[in-house]
Amino acid sequence: MKKIYNFILAAGMMLLAVSCQNEQTVTETVNEEPQINTTMEDLLTRRSIRQYTDEMPPMEVIEEICKAGTYAATGMNRQSPIIIAVTNREMRDRMSRLNAQVMGNDSDPFYGAPVVLVVLADKNVHTHVEDGSLVMGNLMLAAHAKGLGSCWIHRAKEVFESEEGKQILSELGIEGDYVGVGNCILGYVDGDYPEAKPRKENWVYWVK
Repeated sequence: MKKIYNFILAAGMMLLAVSCQNEQTVTETVNEEPQINTTMEDLLTRRSIRQYTDEMPPMEVIEEICKAGTYAATGMNRQSPIIIAVTNREMRDRMSRLNAQVMGNDSDPFYGAPVVLVVLADKNVHTHVEDGSLVMGNLMLAAHAKGLGSCWIHRAKEVFESEEGKQILSELGIEGDYVGVGNCILGYVDGDYPEAKPRKENWVYWVK
């Protein structure tokens, strides 16, 4: 009788363990689903913002966005890009002026955004443009996930090919054969968040 009792007890404990394991698996699945949905939501709802308030985002948020940029995929994981995170107003305005000079005017190409994340990449790596572009994508998506607006501003290449652009790199102690890929401007959106424009019909060609 004692053996039967011990057998029933052991079987009950095994059933309880399996039940707890299944419950944990269901809980993990439920917890993972919102995260996946949030990622897809961020991908589909990010927009380029061209109007900002002058409020500076918290430094820890900017640091998290930069961290996301460092985890972008790069060719053979060579990690050819670098990021210059500009929150200093004087340097931000200096880069804005140089960028405007490339266009031949005196506007603010950064649309009033208080933060500029400049992405450059080592031109000796043959995937440097692709690498830097993926970093830019990560930065913009991370900004959106953190509640900030962003926009890719061009002419980083021309700015850092100029003598003053090279001087800025020297002042910052940055050495190497770096070429500008893009400027990711960041800040709080001033006004309504823009709606998505309709997608073109021939975006995807299926081969089944």
